Amino acid sequence: MKKKSTHYKAIAEYYDAEYADKEMLQHDVPFFLGQLPKTKQNVLELACGTARAAIPIAQSGHRVVGIDYDDDMLAIARRKRDAVGLTDRDLRLQRQDCLKLRLDEKFDWACIFFNTFLGFTTLEQQDALLAGVRKHLKPRGRFWLDIFQPNLKLLAAPVSKNVDSHQFYVDSLERAVLQQTDVRRDPSAQCQHVTFRYQWFDSAGREHREKIEFDLTFMFPRELQLLLERNGLKIEHLYGDYDGSPINADSPRMIAQCRLA
Repeated sequence: MKKKSTHYKAIAEYYDAEYADKEMLQHDVPFFLGQLPKTKQNVLELACGTARAAIPIAQSGHRVVGIDYDDDMLAIARRKRDAVGLTDRDLRLQRQDCLKLRLDEKFDWACIFFNTFLGFTTLEQQDALLAGVRKHLKPRGRFWLDIFQPNLKLLAAPVSKNVDSHQFYVDSLERAVLQQTDVRRDPSAQCQHVTFRYQWFDSAGREHREKIEFDLTFMFPRELQLLLERNGLKIEHLYGDYDGSPINADSPRMIAQCRLA
């Protein structure tokens, strides 16, 4: 029997603090904004989470609809949106499943950031997501997809322990948290099973441990092109990093700007 994939579900109150110092997240949204026309665009963000990307896109003058399946993440996103003075007309946040997308409008751009697409690990899931994108794009609409390019040396290691160990502070919980990451890889299935381990101490000095587990797939440039083409999307530009450089063997990212084929 085929093993069911495990989807990523963040600890919502940790999310923003957890990724606050991640270098790539200082560059992905500015690079995306640099590709948008100066005229106001209607933008759909898939799996928007706490609106890390959706808020600055809306603040740049575009109208944004952000969808996510996690009520806790959306609640934080709404608090953040309201705190910066954006309205529901500027940024509408809605609970929806990316695989069953049903909205009452079409968009100039649809986007999915930060490796999130790789959390959809089966071809059936990827096709369902991309079919929803195609259905909700205007005739001249664009789709923006940002994932990592596989590092062959890293993928050759069956297991990596205590990767990217770091500490972050969660203001809302008054809690310092140590996070460590373990990764178990199965190249034959193009799957990485990721475990985030969290450790923190309460005011009485008692230790607490939490963890979340999820699967990520990975794919290569030609594979990505074929997947998009089978879903009616043609790559216009395939960037290798946020400086706009074209992809090559050493590029860390695969950033695809696509149009309807």
